[in-house]
Amino acid sequence: MSWPSSRSLIIASFLCFSAVVQAAEVKVDVLQSKLDHPWSLAFLPDDKGMLITLRDGQLRHWQPGAGLGDPIVGVPKVWAHGQGGLFDVVLAPDFERSRKVWLSFAEAGGDDKAGTAVGYGILSANLNRLEDFKVVFRQQPKLSTGNHFGGKMVFDGKGHLFIALGENNQRPTAQDLDKLQGKVVRLNEDGTVPKDNPFAARQGARAEIWSYGHRNPQGLAINPASGELWLNEHGPRGGDEINIVQAGKNYGWPLATWGINYSGLPIPEAKGEIVAGTEQPNYYWKVSPAVSGMAFYNADKFPQWKGKLFIGALKEKNLIELTVDGDKVTGQQRLLDSRKQRIRDVRVGPDGYVYVLTDESDGQLLKLSPQG
Repeated sequence: MSWPSSRSLIIASFLCFSAVVQAAEVKVDVLQSKLDHPWSLAFLPDDKGMLITLRDGQLRHWQPGAGLGDPIVGVPKVWAHGQGGLFDVVLAPDFERSRKVWLSFAEAGGDDKAGTAVGYGILSANLNRLEDFKVVFRQQPKLSTGNHFGGKMVFDGKGHLFIALGENNQRPTAQDLDKLQGKVVRLNEDGTVPKDNPFAARQGARAEIWSYGHRNPQGLAINPASGELWLNEHGPRGGDEINIVQAGKNYGWPLATWGINYSGLPIPEAKGEIVAGTEQPNYYWKVSPAVSGMAFYNADKFPQWKGKLFIGALKEKNLIELTVDGDKVTGQQRLLDSRKQRIRDVRVGPDGYVYVLTDESDGQLLKLSPQG
């Protein structure tokens, strides 16, 4: 085992305090209200609008001019308790040919416990049905009583699907390679397990695992400038993190953390902020904003946003704009100070605007552009 690199230590111990936090308002258009705790969205091609997931298990189609459609039928039954429900929606890379729509969701197990599951169905031409839904991945064992599911997904453009999984509030499991709690997993686009995954040949380890030591990932994105996989995750009381996820690496939880327990006491398993054999976060917040969805801005519509990283904040009720220089976060500002709404997801649309979902019982779909 090796100590974290000096680069990681500098980023973790300096940048989280040195970045100047500014507030900057943006132009906000409210496109849709009356969404009951929306969780994620995906843009359909050919100006057909978007698909939106609601935590209670509904998948809805929204289109400019037509508004919100009826619930799409054929969605799998979800375990909608606590933080559980219908999570992410992602279109397959070959959607225009296959019409595959991927969903992640909380799935019931035994003993009133649940885990994250992932599958896909075929979206009908009239956009009102998911046909032949097939579950291709299940988090095992099922341990959640309502907490820390994760559920974010992203395709890497190289034939793989990454899925971020929470540790179900069962802290030690994030370090157990025979369990799928607190892991990022990598699958092929057909749901099978790649033979070159880092633990595929290790006896007693789950072949799906790409990285481990995660707490509760809530944002996952490929950096278009580097092709690297970026992840954000909730710390406990303090210590929300951004990590650049690499094959086989241990990201520390619960052995290493920059946060403490909600009681104010240390995390029982923690050995410190910096622990041998674990990776330091690329960036962290000492006071947790409760990070959520994340998206890199790679459009040409608004040059002042080019290369920025947008992250939602649930507790802080804001949208965070991060300035990124290579693999370093060099500055941050808040964009929605005046609205004070829990932000659940953020995506960059094909039109170059930024779209945001608010996590409320009367949740909204917002369209953002720079002010002025």
